[in-house]
Formats: sequence, C-alpha cells, structure tokens
Amino acid sequence: MEQKFYHMTIAGLERDLPLCRLNDKLMIGAFVIFGDPELTVACAEKLLEKAPEYDYIIAPEAKAIPLIHEMARQDGNRKYILARKNPKLYMSGVFRASVRSITTDKEQVLYLDTADAELMKGKRIIILDDVISTGESLKAVEALVNKAGGNIIARMCILAEGDAASRDDIIYLEKLPLFDSQGNPLD
Repeated sequence: MEQKFYHMTIAGLERDLPLCRLNDKLMIGAFVIFGDPELTVACAEKLLEKAPEYDYIIAPEAKAIPLIHEMARQDGNRKYILARKNPKLYMSGVFRASVRSITTDKEQVLYLDTADAELMKGKRIIILDDVISTGESLKAVEALVNKAGGNIIARMCILAEGDAASRDDIIYLEKLPLFDSQGNPLD
C-alpha cells in the first residue's frame, strides 16, 4: 500500500505527517520531532508564549525530551523533570505510575526520582507532551505529580489528537485529526 501523508502547519512550519495504521478502521498521523530542530525550536517558542507562570515542567520519556529541553533552554536554562520509562541507578528512590497510550502496544510504567519529587512539592507544575490523544500518558504523569505534592497548573502539548482537542484542560498548538482506514480525516 502506498504511504499516505497528512499535510499541516505547526508553529508556522509546514510538515507532512505519515499516516500509520492502528487497526483495520483507524489511522493516525505520526508526529515525531526527533531530528527536526527547526520544528522543535518553533514549537517550544509558541508553547512558552501560552505557558502560565510555573516552577517546573515535567514530561514523559521519550518523544517529548527535545521539546522540554528546548523550552527550558529558551526560558533561561531552567531545570526540567522527566518521568522515566525505567528506574535508573542514580535515582535515590522512585515513584511509579502505569500507562497504556495509543501508540504503545502494552502497559508501560513511568518512574519519578524522589529527589525530583521533592523539588515539585508545593510548586507550580506544567505537564508537557508532544501529542495528547487518549490522555493515558498524561494521567500517569498527573499521578506522579500528585503523589509528589506538586500543583498542576497546565497540561500542554504541540498536537491535540482526536477528542483531546475538545478538552478544556489542555493547551495545544494545533489539532490533529484521526483518520479512517483510507486516510480521510474523521473530524
């Protein structure tokens, strides 16, 4: 089958997202900022314009790492926090939360270092991801932030996919539709 693409403008830049089949009835537009510094820089700038005053930003590993890093760099080289997919030897202890996202075929666990949790206690926290779709990754990060005692003040992403675009608790740059089996937008 010939590869299909969805053309869209994101943070003022035009990109063609390859359509990927999830099942017999549904396709998604694959959005990956890895290897695209121009898009990463532009998206970070636009999201910072929309961001409320915050103390820390947290993002799940891994696709949001370039974005959170660039946002921190543009905002004065601020410290940011990652919810990791695996505990690391340097972690002084861990909190954990389970997640099953639309792009993952099995349950994953996200981990937070207790040292990072201490930093977030009582602080204003933005949760960041590249794409929010079902919200499952978001829920897992929310659970970690809540367990750490952080105050979630915003949930931000570059693209809100499908029904996520109708949520009033997400700040995003663009809406990404879901697609039928032929590659036609469903929204």
